[in-house]
Amino acid sequence: MKKTYVVDTNVLVQSPYGLYAFEENEVVIPLVVVEELDGLKKAEGEKGANARKAIRLLDSLRQRGNLLSGVPIQNGGTVRVETNCVDVTLPRDLPENESDNRILMVCKGLKESDPCRDVVLVTKDIVLRIKAQLLSIRAEDFEAEQVSRQEANYTGRGHAYLPQNAVGDFKNGGVPLSILYSTDENGDPLPLSFTENEFFLLTPDESAGVTLLGRVEGQQMVPLRYRKQRPYGVTPRNVGQYFLQEALMESAEKAPLVIVKGMAGTAKTFYSIAVGLEKVFNNPTGEYRRIIVSRPNAQFDDDIGFLPGTEQEKISPLMRPVVDALEQLLDSDEAGRYEDESLLTDKVQEIFDRDIIETEALNFIPGRSIVKTYLIIDEAQNITPSQAKGIITRAGKGTKIILLGDPQQIDRPFLDERTNGLSYAAKCMRGSPLCWQITMGRDECERSKLAMDAIQRL
Repeated sequence: MKKTYVVDTNVLVQSPYGLYAFEENEVVIPLVVVEELDGLKKAEGEKGANARKAIRLLDSLRQRGNLLSGVPIQNGGTVRVETNCVDVTLPRDLPENESDNRILMVCKGLKESDPCRDVVLVTKDIVLRIKAQLLSIRAEDFEAEQVSRQEANYTGRGHAYLPQNAVGDFKNGGVPLSILYSTDENGDPLPLSFTENEFFLLTPDESAGVTLLGRVEGQQMVPLRYRKQRPYGVTPRNVGQYFLQEALMESAEKAPLVIVKGMAGTAKTFYSIAVGLEKVFNNPTGEYRRIIVSRPNAQFDDDIGFLPGTEQEKISPLMRPVVDALEQLLDSDEAGRYEDESLLTDKVQEIFDRDIIETEALNFIPGRSIVKTYLIIDEAQNITPSQAKGIITRAGKGTKIILLGDPQQIDRPFLDERTNGLSYAAKCMRGSPLCWQITMGRDECERSKLAMDAIQRL
């Protein structure tokens, strides 16, 4: 039985081509949604751009048929605009002049006109879904770009046992994946599945106290190449940081995309900047021209054009974590680092004055072709899937993109741990030979004893 999906504005603003995600069903767009898209078309940033894309899509459908009666689309379904249902009554506490309630009127009207019709409201708005349930209207989140729970649990790292007699071969270049195994609770061998570029902690099966670190490359498990490196004087403090260092130190040709997930305090930003400084500041080969750091903030990205000052002055409040990391990297003396604040500030400012590190607002990244650049997107859990695609596809020759974030800490409306751009990119790029992924563990927090304790308890 075909369904009737009533689509909210926020679905089209997040995914303009989401109309094609409903298979062979009827898609209904309330007139109020068209009005809201019209009001958003001049908005700054991604919101305005996506509203314009959705409007152009509706216009292309209009030219192919009558949107009031329904226009067939390529997946076998139909799309139509609903202008009726204006006389549908709602409870007194839901005023009819509010946009969300007008959408509910359409859902209720369609259901009343045909009780056998399966009407589903699709919206990113949790409150609207609650209202719909109060009216006995079925409501769902838009899941076309949603990551499954199983996909969200991929960490990019695993554990395996290695035959003792193969340890030498591993250290000399690598071993076949077929000889590695896991065990069940009884200690019996179990086969393993592997993902390209997945990191592994290896235990020789006759030396329980020995561990080796490797990475999946094709049909082999190869040792880490950069384990003994100390980028900008930084030494890995745990297994996760060894894996992180490997992904960041690898060339842009071999590892142009690195996705790092993990809780606060696991040194994601700190280590990424340290490797960037090593590559740009200490590396005479000129692998990268510069470091660009962008840290998205939903409200800020939308309103940046209206704030006073230059671009750098506008985004400087968002970049304080970058400055904090630089203060630690530029002065390795922990005991005396903050004795002369002015000297430390001058050191940090010099990095920006010499254009070694540049900071940019996220909404200035899409549309560009970025060449030979070490590009860090911090707090990437606050970008949308569309933004993630726009950023990754900006990578020109010699550019390395690092997406950092914690999917558990979402600040942007209508996003959650399974619909944000960081998780979406991790799902889509898993298995790509050009993408290296790592999730830092809860026990790998290095910020402070308090931070570690809070992560475990809160």
